[in-house]
Amino acid sequence: MENQTTPCTESYDEVVVLHAEIRTAIQSIGGKWKLEVLWLLGQRMHRFNELRRAIPGITQHMLTQQLRELEADGLIHRTVYPEVPPRVEYTLADHARRLRPVFDALFTWVASGKPDPATPA
Repeated sequence: MENQTTPCTESYDEVVVLHAEIRTAIQSIGGKWKLEVLWLLGQRMHRFNELRRAIPGITQHMLTQQLRELEADGLIHRTVYPEVPPRVEYTLADHARRLRPVFDALFTWVASGKPDPATPA
């Protein structure tokens, strides 16, 4: 089998910094629901209950928590309108729109089919 790794040309300190940056990025989009929320908001603006209905199995508490974390990380915007009852809309931040190639790669990967576990890699 051909070695497909590239040699590391960075210093140890640069690798440590890169590792920390990657860990931070993964933490900001990691979790059971965050990618799904980001994908939905990438399609259009959603209100809270629209998101809740669009994600089967998510609880109100968990959706609230995930939205707060995504907002704190600067990946989504939350707009509250001073109405009775209050209307809250969520949109994807411009910074998070750069995740589009990640979603495209995921869709390509899924469309290519699952590997057969009996076939050696």
